[in-house]
Amino acid sequence: MKKHILSALLVCSTAFVSAQEVLWQKDISSSTQDFLSQVTTTIDQQYLITGSSIQSKKLSSESKQNSGYDFHVVKLNQQGEEAWEKYFSGQNHDFLSATVATQEGGFLLAGTSFSGKSFDKKEDSKGGSDAWLIRLNEFGDEIWQKTLGSTSDEESKAVIQTTDLGFMVAGNVQSSAKGYGSKDVWITKLDKNGKETSQLIIGGKGMDEVEKMIPTRDGGALLGIYSRSGASDMSNKQSVMSNTYSSAKGGSSDITNYPLPITYPKKSENFGEGDYWIIKLSKDGKVEWEKNYGGKGDDHLRTLALTTSGYVIGGESRSERSGNKTVGIEEGTDVWLIALNERGEELWQKSYSFKNRDVLMGMNVVKTGDEKSSKGILLGGYTQAEGRIETDDETFWMLYLDENGNEQWRKHVKGEKRQKEERLSDLKLNRDGSIILAGTSAEELGKENWKIVKLGDEQLNQLIEKQDIRIYPNPVSDYCYVEIGFDFKEADITMYDMGGRQLQSLKTKNKVTKINTQNLIQGAYLITIKTDSNKTANAKIIKK
Repeated sequence: MKKHILSALLVCSTAFVSAQEVLWQKDISSSTQDFLSQVTTTIDQQYLITGSSIQSKKLSSESKQNSGYDFHVVKLNQQGEEAWEKYFSGQNHDFLSATVATQEGGFLLAGTSFSGKSFDKKEDSKGGSDAWLIRLNEFGDEIWQKTLGSTSDEESKAVIQTTDLGFMVAGNVQSSAKGYGSKDVWITKLDKNGKETSQLIIGGKGMDEVEKMIPTRDGGALLGIYSRSGASDMSNKQSVMSNTYSSAKGGSSDITNYPLPITYPKKSENFGEGDYWIIKLSKDGKVEWEKNYGGKGDDHLRTLALTTSGYVIGGESRSERSGNKTVGIEEGTDVWLIALNERGEELWQKSYSFKNRDVLMGMNVVKTGDEKSSKGILLGGYTQAEGRIETDDETFWMLYLDENGNEQWRKHVKGEKRQKEERLSDLKLNRDGSIILAGTSAEELGKENWKIVKLGDEQLNQLIEKQDIRIYPNPVSDYCYVEIGFDFKEADITMYDMGGRQLQSLKTKNKVTKINTQNLIQGAYLITIKTDSNKTANAKIIKK
């Protein structure tokens, strides 16, 4: 009872107070300025917290000292307890910016390295800063790593897994001889073993920075770019349009069949100081379409989300109605969303204000159980004071919208405890309606602890359509995951063959549990669950 009362006091809503509970909070302390980049939900509904840290303990206790930031990775179980923690170090600064959970149960880390071959880094620098990729299994053990770059400065900003189980990495390249401006967008495709298969440079005549990349329904990708560029000057450049790859020798996308990188010039002009630039890539890396949105001021794209009708593009705006921006700003910097269909045609625009400098950091779409329609959009961010100081400045906030962008509610989230300056880095909506918020928390700048809060929200919980039991992948090969839809403290999971013979039995406290199916012969099997509250469910699985 005390926990529910405490949670009601700690979670504040500017619209109304709803039933919301802090399920747990995990604080990862530091004595230095640590950067938290992302929270990644694993295939078994655990959480990978990733960022960059200086290992103060290592520096004081080991003779082999690195001289900067390292990749820092912490895996939490479903109860918020630490499963494992890893650092990956070179001799200089290495910043981890993006992570993807692989379909095989592991992860790919993508960041920017200023290190040569040293400590955990196994390949030499290509010159300047490089992209450093590390593939891990579910226990954090390295499978392979790759250093990508040139004599220019490259950085990684986003990574996705492709439908062929390979990867697409997006970042930026600075002042490249093969680029268009002071900073261009750089996209590399790799196979599942880390072999580079294609490379693309996209840019205008100024500065373009990729902020986000998401996989699309057709196996391609959507890029969200903060653009301070007009259309490219295409003279004396290798100009490659949508038929780039089909015109390569032999019609293949093999990297050996054409010179790298392929380049694509920006065609649209900016409306203001900084604009949203959105690019749709096909499955084989062709540019299908591009869109540019902005007003006369500075508009900074931050994040993207896939809806059942297309895409939602989100960021912050300092522009009044101007250019092709049809909504104004209320005060300072407001959150600005644009909804597009799959062809890139505009559906709607909306603006939202928390009355100061509002920074959008994460966006999740709530969908029906069959994913045929979107129910709403959950946004997360923080607000910085610009002159006038409010009580909830530097506090995590959430904003929930319906599928047409109309605001339903907003809440400030302090968690079980809070410090003076708190900045959200990411948020994830879980399939059971709970929410993970991850950010930094500090009494003073330079001493940022990582703060991870898991919330249960009654309103979102009612929107999520749950199955009593869900098994994936199905058919299975070596492993499957059993997801239990109703609430419980402990459950029994039992596997039977179709003759009724019991093959496996285990107890779990987790909503999602991994089951080993390697030793099963091809055929059908039955999995049953029974909870401590006497709820039961069963489902059939097929072993390939």
